[in-house]
Amino acid sequence: QVQLAESGGGLVQAGGSLRLSCAASGLTFSQYGMGWFRQALGKERQFVVGISKSGGSTYYADSVKGRFTISRDNAKNTVYLQMNNLKPEDTAVYYCAATRYYTGSYQKADYDYWGQGTQVTVSS
Repeated sequence: QVQLAESGGGLVQAGGSLRLSCAASGLTFSQYGMGWFRQALGKERQFVVGISKSGGSTYYADSVKGRFTISRDNAKNTVYLQMNNLKPEDTAVYYCAATRYYTGSYQKADYDYWGQGTQVTVSS
């Protein structure tokens, strides 16, 4: 049974930082590209960032370039999202997702597994 478990969300002031983690189990982690999506209240779930199976390639939505950094540790089956200079518009539930064949895809349908999400709230 595949599980993706996000952690690290919380409440932070604008300009602050958070680090999200996503621990994977039940799959061969190094065979999956990983991504982070977010869903604000009343809005569609949107791609934020992706990383290739080896970690050698990364993909960022324009809205987070220069502020967010994705990384992964295949020995720990974990992917991370470092979020700096957070803005109120970054407030959302953040989901990690795994894709076998479509690394870096912006399309939700290309991802095979999803976590339950972690809330990030940025106050102004």
